[in-house]
Amino acid sequence: MRRVGTEGAFISRKTYALAALIIFAIEIVIALFVRDAFIRPYIGDVLAIALVYTALRAATPLSLHSALGITLAIAVAIEIAQAVRVLDALGLGGNEAARIIFGGSFDWLDLLAYAVGGIVIVLVELAAPGKDA
Repeated sequence: MRRVGTEGAFISRKTYALAALIIFAIEIVIALFVRDAFIRPYIGDVLAIALVYTALRAATPLSLHSALGITLAIAVAIEIAQAVRVLDALGLGGNEAARIIFGGSFDWLDLLAYAVGGIVIVLVELAAPGKDA
């Protein structure tokens, strides 16, 4: 395996790609079958952060900090787009696929879920096998 980023963890891009595929599958299951007020909106958002992060780490040589910063910036941009109703402005407000992917409405708690996702990512990365002492 090759060294990724400056954190010292030895996680291959293939491992990140596999993680992204698994998280994507879980997200699909949640989107299709879970209709509740906690798992779908909040655990789904935590997983969405992990999905974007692992996809970035699989596709690029970005470090933990760079990939996580970009991931959180994307999430916040999407949340802002929800607040200003960009899907409606684009005529996609009634498009179910667009609403599943980009969300339908702004919620301050989503931002908290993104932060939790970021914390989970850092904790997992720090606990990764092969981490330099």
